[in-house]
Amino acid sequence: MRTRAAVLRGVSTARPYGATRPVEVEELELGAPREGEALVRIAAASLCHSDLSVVNGDRVRPLPMALGHEAVGVVAETGPGVTRVAPGDHVALVFVPSCGFCADCAAGRPALCGRAAAANGSGALLHGPSLLTDASGAVVHHQLGVSAFAEHAVVAQESLVPIPEDVPFTVASLFGCAVLTGAGAVVNTAAVRPGQSVVVYGLGGVGLSAVLGARAAGAYPVVAVDPVAEKRELALRLGAHHAFAPEEAVAAVRDLTGGGAEVAVEAVGSPRVMADCLTAVARGGRVVSVGLPAPGRTLEVPALAFAGEGKSLIGSYMGDAVPRRDIPRFLDLWRAGLMPVERMHTGTLPLAGINKALEELASGRAVRQVVDTSGMLVA
Repeated sequence: MRTRAAVLRGVSTARPYGATRPVEVEELELGAPREGEALVRIAAASLCHSDLSVVNGDRVRPLPMALGHEAVGVVAETGPGVTRVAPGDHVALVFVPSCGFCADCAAGRPALCGRAAAANGSGALLHGPSLLTDASGAVVHHQLGVSAFAEHAVVAQESLVPIPEDVPFTVASLFGCAVLTGAGAVVNTAAVRPGQSVVVYGLGGVGLSAVLGARAAGAYPVVAVDPVAEKRELALRLGAHHAFAPEEAVAAVRDLTGGGAEVAVEAVGSPRVMADCLTAVARGGRVVSVGLPAPGRTLEVPALAFAGEGKSLIGSYMGDAVPRRDIPRFLDLWRAGLMPVERMHTGTLPLAGINKALEELASGRAVRQVVDTSGMLVA
């Protein structure tokens, strides 16, 4: 079948993206689902900083590539051997399609699946090579097994998590990346307990999801840090107890907690911010890093912070989530009013507005924008 999709053919740092248009909507040929795969009509795809990192070259990916990795849709067709979903199911799309059999999957850490990492890195799907070709017949790569800035996508069934039909698409679209990564970093990686103090650096979609996860876990106080005043205000509306600009954060956190936070979440992708987090936590404190720095950047911190002060720096990919477990339970928290993720929604755009959306994200103004790929959203 043919489908319209947002395609990146060459990395670009030239802004504004709305004028330079590094991404173009093209009509592509999409192959039928193979064994273990499903065709999904994409209803809503949310824009994440990881998408921007592919556009500007911070994340090196094979090009051309059909972008988009955080989305929700409706299953239209299934290939042979598909048992996890059926036509008509509402599904959240997940950017790590864990195989279920490798050492990491068997150890309960499917976010680190080696087969999925290889497929994602090559621009293929878990069950085979790319199914996308352009008008000339040339291969177009998939982004993280999803490529959701499109009317339709074929994905591995392992990338799909069924969700209740009464969850609005604009809400559900945030759960496959932002909520899994941010809230998962707090709940799964840091295993925050009630009453523990948490500071979150960086208030994009992932950082704000970490704030939501910390509040839902009963953390106190929850401190939010970002240079943008509007994002700090949003963090307070989402449940943070305090919010500060970066230059005042370390002193404020130490004062509020009597020496430093027990857990810090770094959601910026900056070595400097990682170092700030190590300074902001108390002796024995933990820093969880979920931001993705550009390749080649290095971290320099006092070595004595670890053995001398008992601090730890922990990496967290996709929030160490098990999507088929965690997406339903996070949706239950949303339904109970404990994770009001809809407050992070800062705009809905048509597929043709993808470059404008990239510019809003790059400017720091937007938190989570939703792309209405197929006209399925109600205005």
